[in-house]
Amino acid sequence: MEGPHHCITIIPAYNEEETIREVVLAAKRYTDVCVVDDGSSDSTPDILKSIEGIHVIHHEKNTHIPGCIRDGMRYAVEHRYRYAITMDAGMSHDPQEIPLFMEHEHTDLLIGYRREKPGTPLIRRSLSILGNIVYNTCLDFPLSIFGRHYRDLTSGFRRYSRDAMKLLLSKPLESRSFDVMIESAHHIYRRRLTISEIPITYRFSNSSLSARAVGDCLRMCVRMLFGQL
Repeated sequence: MEGPHHCITIIPAYNEEETIREVVLAAKRYTDVCVVDDGSSDSTPDILKSIEGIHVIHHEKNTHIPGCIRDGMRYAVEHRYRYAITMDAGMSHDPQEIPLFMEHEHTDLLIGYRREKPGTPLIRRSLSILGNIVYNTCLDFPLSIFGRHYRDLTSGFRRYSRDAMKLLLSKPLESRSFDVMIESAHHIYRRRLTISEIPITYRFSNSSLSARAVGDCLRMCVRMLFGQL
């Protein structure tokens, strides 16, 4: 680690009372932590108040993942962190794998691709593979057809460099949900910043995918194909 402002973990949270304490305390062992409470109506805000040594951003209304990530990145840039790690608050991502991101060499976007997916149904695995082919094609069509293929463009367990965060904060992001993962990769790829990947373990959750999220990702692909970003 390179000092107190080397790395921070950003954790978007919406009604995560069952897991938020476990996730935050585990992440806090490795990095500074910024939790973005996205208008939770359960006991998430009270739990966060009881945890010392973390920064909490409270949203009055639910802004979904894009709003949370942007506010977390804004805090990271303002406080001069070199990197920011984003991860799920519901234990889909293992906080014990945070050191994998911290120890990796410099790259502007480091994506944790879900190599291990215990408990994930075959249909979900198949949809993920098919979707990722589409996302890679749309990343910078047609140039991306001949470029590098990334294994998991919708993974939310990732690390952004300061330059990548400043780039994304300068863009009027169009994302509405999990499509922010594709859009952010698109902007970083188009700017020719560096992108790398590392394997992670993903814990399957029924709440991790919805028809709306799929629709948002397909909509984002169309926008990328037609140069609307």
